Amino acid sequence: MRTGEPLPAVGDVLVALATGMWHWDTATNLVTLDAEAARLLGLPAEPTTLTEAAARARLHPVDWNEIVGVMQLAVTEGTIAETRARVMDEQGRVIRTVRSRSKPDFAADRKAYDVIGTLQEVTEPPPGAAARTPVTGDWRRSREAFLLDAGRALAEARSTEEVLRVAAGLSMPGFSPDGLAVFGVQADRLTVIGHHGQRPGDERPFSYMPLETDYPAAEVVRTGRAVYLSSPEAYKSRYPTAWPLAQVFDRQSWAFLPLTVAGRTMGAWMAGFAYPVSFTPDERSVLTTVARMLAQALSRAGVAESERELTDGLQRSMLPTLGPEIPGMDVAARYIPTGGGLQVGGDWYDMIPLPGGGRFALVIGDVQGHDVRAAGLMGQLRIALRAYASEGHRPDAVLSRAARFLHGITHSATSAGGGDLRFATCLYVEVDPTTGVLEIARAGHPDPAIRMADGTVLARPTAGGLPLGIDPDADYPTTLLALEPGETMLLCTDGLIETGGHDLETGWQRIRRTLEDHKEEPGDKGTNLESLADALVQAVHGPSSHHTTGPLADRREDDIALLLLSRPQECVSDGTTPLSPRPTVRRTMLTIAQAEPERVAAARQQLREQLHDWPSPDQIDSAVLLLSETATNVLVHTDADALIVAEVTGTPGERRIHVEVTDVSDDLPHKRRPGELASSGRGLMLIEMLADAWGVDPRGEGKSIWFELYEKKPH
Repeated sequence: MRTGEPLPAVGDVLVALATGMWHWDTATNLVTLDAEAARLLGLPAEPTTLTEAAARARLHPVDWNEIVGVMQLAVTEGTIAETRARVMDEQGRVIRTVRSRSKPDFAADRKAYDVIGTLQEVTEPPPGAAARTPVTGDWRRSREAFLLDAGRALAEARSTEEVLRVAAGLSMPGFSPDGLAVFGVQADRLTVIGHHGQRPGDERPFSYMPLETDYPAAEVVRTGRAVYLSSPEAYKSRYPTAWPLAQVFDRQSWAFLPLTVAGRTMGAWMAGFAYPVSFTPDERSVLTTVARMLAQALSRAGVAESERELTDGLQRSMLPTLGPEIPGMDVAARYIPTGGGLQVGGDWYDMIPLPGGGRFALVIGDVQGHDVRAAGLMGQLRIALRAYASEGHRPDAVLSRAARFLHGITHSATSAGGGDLRFATCLYVEVDPTTGVLEIARAGHPDPAIRMADGTVLARPTAGGLPLGIDPDADYPTTLLALEPGETMLLCTDGLIETGGHDLETGWQRIRRTLEDHKEEPGDKGTNLESLADALVQAVHGPSSHHTTGPLADRREDDIALLLLSRPQECVSDGTTPLSPRPTVRRTMLTIAQAEPERVAAARQQLREQLHDWPSPDQIDSAVLLLSETATNVLVHTDADALIVAEVTGTPGERRIHVEVTDVSDDLPHKRRPGELASSGRGLMLIEMLADAWGVDPRGEGKSIWFELYEKKPH
């Protein structure tokens, strides 16, 4: 060309450079190619128009997906889209690699992309250069593997802290930042949610910046568009005010990307590099994808943390604080919520002062379900129980009224389309601190357990009725127990028993071991009770506080409530020696009603547990047999209920077991000579043969039959 001659036509230049032109309109789904572009795609060298599907068929499917992503990124950032793609023949073989540069535009009125670009053939570099060239197949594969791993790790993060830790550990293929920061928005200010690669305190100048500040992250939040600064000069010229703040970190390149969820920019992500980065379209694509995943992960974590905070706050507001102190008694309680978002539980406990001077009630219960409705019903039921107890009703009357109350509100809500039927289990204990007498009514709830002064642990079978809310006319018989000095009673919901894959049997054994293994430390008894409560929770979930949240909460299968009631052991002194604990008495008491003969089996099991460390199995069998005979005798030959009291006293090696069965009948038993086929009449004969001592004592009203067995036989 001579100087002054007109420039050649654009088409002639492109032909001379072996460059094709193409046009893609997503509204019509048509791709128009000139002759050179058609040749590069393996078609006859003539202008042609293809459908989008036909054009896609000429390219490797992985590359086509990448082209679409780069187009969208270029439209968002207002930049040139540059991609490489492998051209395939009809047999699926790669025939060449082409490079495309285009300027995509998005027509909002048509909701379509309009893209005009160029197409050139390129030569793949040798294998040794693959790792250094972002657009080679090897780089592409490593990038896809990185994005899969990053997506999986961010999806598994449960809290903001975990998300930031995962983001800090990401090693991007071919380029990795040495510093990260995540910015959030609070009102009209920028906040630093977390950072990595900087010293603690370095974030202070960037905290609570006004969004109008001339700082890249603030601009990203305002506009929703990424900012790439490939050199310190680019940073200084574009953001002269903010440059002194960034200069101290001695970095060479920066990328600021919006954290966008559901079309809303919730913050910005900064990636700083210690070496120059040109931010090619491939590198921008990786950064943009990570930013999207990071935004989703932070959004999920924020929602989960808000739900946990709401759940914990709701549950805390519904649970009471124990107090005031009770003379002669110590009380401790724990509530551990379930995990998994708004998994609000229906478990609760309560402590209610009763009219009449000094007495109080302990209540523990579990409303069916793990949702907001369960928590709401729990709150209503707890208030109702408090009201009935404060009116002075006995335990059976309190639960009967509560059953009618819950039945009424759940059936009314169901009739109005406001939910399904619900029931609740409950254990109500009226406590007399002076005597240690407990009057217990139970509605489908697990029985209490007693740890005796010598460490023996017994489950205490109690009479009970249906769970609250099932039958409005249900009855709730009561059971009398005595909490002796040095003994501790455990009330709990089934979450403490069954969590961790246990059933009622194996779960109870776990609790029993914890109660037996817990050692009393010298000092304040209340402190000992608090440490026992922590030990019970730790046996199920590991270390915890009174209320547990965080990752541990997410693993829980059910919420847990537990109450501990202890009667400290009395001490005696002869006036010259220091105070020492009174000798321990291992005592169990059980009532068997005429209508409940099946409770004889429970009495036998209670006695076996009470004699768990008795050295003679034969004596244990004898004691269980004699108990069964005397209790059955009352139920068969009288119209009265049987009250059983069993005591183990003395020091190991010289102990004795004393069992007494009392009834209100004045008919005294007498010895008979039963025939060979007789089904009864052997009770007193067995007592005479097996007991070391026995007797029948008349009472003011009724009588008692007692027998004793000695660990060491008297001479």
